[in-house]
Amino acid sequence: MAIPSSLTSATLCGASVFPKAALACSSDFPSNLSSPFESSKICLTSFPASKKNATWNLTRYVAPIQGFRCHAMQVETRECFTAGKKFQLSDVIEGQQFDREMLSAIFDVAREMEKIEKSSTQSEILKGYLMATLFYEPSTRTRLSFESAMKRLGGEVLTTENAREFSSAAKGETLEDTIRTVEGYTDIIVMRHFESGAARKAAATANIPVINAGDGPGEHPTQALLDVYTIQSEIGKLDGISVALVGDLANGRTVRSLAYLLAKFNDVKIYFVSPEIVKMKDDIKEYLTSNGVEWEESSNLMEVASKCDVVYQTRIQRERFGERLDLYEAARGKYIVDKDLLGVMQKKAIIMHPLPRLDEITADVDADPRAAYFRQAKNGLFIRMALLKLLLIGW
Repeated sequence: MAIPSSLTSATLCGASVFPKAALACSSDFPSNLSSPFESSKICLTSFPASKKNATWNLTRYVAPIQGFRCHAMQVETRECFTAGKKFQLSDVIEGQQFDREMLSAIFDVAREMEKIEKSSTQSEILKGYLMATLFYEPSTRTRLSFESAMKRLGGEVLTTENAREFSSAAKGETLEDTIRTVEGYTDIIVMRHFESGAARKAAATANIPVINAGDGPGEHPTQALLDVYTIQSEIGKLDGISVALVGDLANGRTVRSLAYLLAKFNDVKIYFVSPEIVKMKDDIKEYLTSNGVEWEESSNLMEVASKCDVVYQTRIQRERFGERLDLYEAARGKYIVDKDLLGVMQKKAIIMHPLPRLDEITADVDADPRAAYFRQAKNGLFIRMALLKLLLIGW
């Protein structure tokens, strides 16, 4: 359910339109607000497991009108975030929703999750909680890492793979109806969808947390979180780095979300290296420029790789070309990470890839210590464990 983010007003006659968290607290309302036009300040804070982790300031005016009890209210919401301390998440939808302090806090929890994963004892942090994975597109790493994360914290999983074909969506059910149904069975929804913006639509519908596990060519925020976590772990810093984003930048949701997160840090330079037909879209370039991030387009991967701390390779996504296989064939194979590229890279640089790969990184690169992509995939477990904990039980 969508909650307004700015000061709004509403007149309610008879039934309440509060979200679930507020309705649950209705018994706590002062009982002395019975005289006409009497007002009172009420503060409601939803508990951590609730979807809407926001504090509500309500100014209520009560007056009887023609036998009905009418309530005029001003509703203001604000995110529950204390700088340097604790914050609460309600959904994970896009990279733009995070700032540096939130990223640092999530990474701190992820490091705690690493210790839990290495421990011989079974964690019960999320015992009694259920997670539904609702995937309308194929996935291996994202779906399995989320399911592993939930089980390693003591929770349970309800899963559907290829929901586009094997769910009621094939019968014409709307996404909104699917979400309203599934939220009745579970405590949190992890969704991958083929349409950009679908995760935002799901979050606006649901009264439980929703995690965007990739929405078409839109965004993949949990991948970006694990990518930034990997860069920090491998390079030791996030300020003052140079990153090459390579491959399918037009359709690659991972590089879009990563660009949004890299913009949070100082003195970052981003190079875009791609075939002409799959260049990075202007909205990302404009966002980087407006946030003071230096970026440059190049067709020379060798030259760029020699300057960068991170070479982030991606595959050309055949599934985004539809029937235009001629365009796909024209784009693929242009930029390959191989032994020759390793020869010009800095000794402490790393190669990353969101996987799966096809032929854009040759297999003989895997043995090089700078090949970080399988360590990167492992980090996805820790980040997703951290997000599930924060979304379901908070701190």
